[in-house]
Amino acid sequence: MFDNKKILVTGGSGFIGSNIIKYLLKHKNIEIYNFSDEVSKIQNDKIVFIEGNLLCESDMEKLNNIKFDYIFHQAALVDTTVNDKDLMLKTNTNSFKKILNITKKHNCVLVYASSAAVYGNSEPPNSVGSYETPTNIYGESKLKMDILALDFIEKNPKLNIVGLRYFNVYGPGEQHKGKMASMIYQLYLQMSNNKNPRLFKYGEQKRDFVYINDIVEANIKAALSNKSGIYNIGFGKSRNFNDIVKIINKTIDKNLEIEYFDNPYDFYQNHTEADIANDIEYQPKYNLEKGIQDYISILKNVQ
Repeated sequence: MFDNKKILVTGGSGFIGSNIIKYLLKHKNIEIYNFSDEVSKIQNDKIVFIEGNLLCESDMEKLNNIKFDYIFHQAALVDTTVNDKDLMLKTNTNSFKKILNITKKHNCVLVYASSAAVYGNSEPPNSVGSYETPTNIYGESKLKMDILALDFIEKNPKLNIVGLRYFNVYGPGEQHKGKMASMIYQLYLQMSNNKNPRLFKYGEQKRDFVYINDIVEANIKAALSNKSGIYNIGFGKSRNFNDIVKIINKTIDKNLEIEYFDNPYDFYQNHTEADIANDIEYQPKYNLEKGIQDYISILKNVQ
C-alpha cells in the first residue's frame, strides 16, 4: 500500500500527525519525513526529521527538494482563542499555498486538515458547501484553505487533493496541547484526581466527538481514494458534555457531580454534527462509549 513510498507529514510531532506516523510505520521500505518545529516524539530510522516552521520561507523551501509520493498536511496554528488575524492567516492559509505548489511540483497526493470550525454556529447537521460561517479567525483560516484547495483542484484536475474537516478529535497523543486538548481529556484529568468536573452551564452543548483512530483511518482512506474534494470527518452523531461525564464516571467507577459555570466565550460553537456522507469509504468505528473506554485504558497505563 505505502511500501517503497516517500511520505511527508507536516506537524508530525503533533497530536494527529504523530498518530498518522505511527500507522505508517507498519509499512515496509517506507521513508517518512516529519516537518515540524517540535522535536519528534517518535524515534525510528524510517523517519527523517526536518525541523521547520510554516512561516519560514527557507524551511518551506526544504520540501521542494524531495520528491514525495504523499503529503499529510497537519501542521497549523490550532489555538481557536488566538485573536491575531494576521498571524493565523499567514500560518494556516498563506503557507497552504506553498503546500499546494509542492503537491503540483511532485505530482503527489495531498491530504490536509481542515476543521468543523468553518461552520461556526450554523444549524446542524453540518454539510460541506452549506452555511459555512466561521465565528473565529481559526475557522476563517481553514475555510480560506478549503477555497484555495477547491480552486487548485479545478485548475489541476489530475491531482488528488483531499481536505478533511475534523470535528472534535480526542485520543492518545493530545496531552501536550494543554488548554486546547479535548474536553474528554480535561474532564478525565479532573475526575481521575477526584475533582468534580466543571462544565459551562448547563453541559448541554453538543459536539460530534471523533476518536483519533477514526481520524487516522480517514486520512489513509482519503490518500488511497483517487478522489479530490472536501469531506467532514466526525462520528456523524452529536453528544453533549454531560454524556462525557457520565461515561467517564462509569469507566473509572466514580460518581462525581458536575459544577456548572458561565461560558465566557461569545463565539462558542453550541452544536456541531457532521454529515459524513462521502465517497472515500470513511466509516467511523468508535462511538463515544467505545472511544472513551479505549482512551482511558491507555491513559491509565501512561500515568
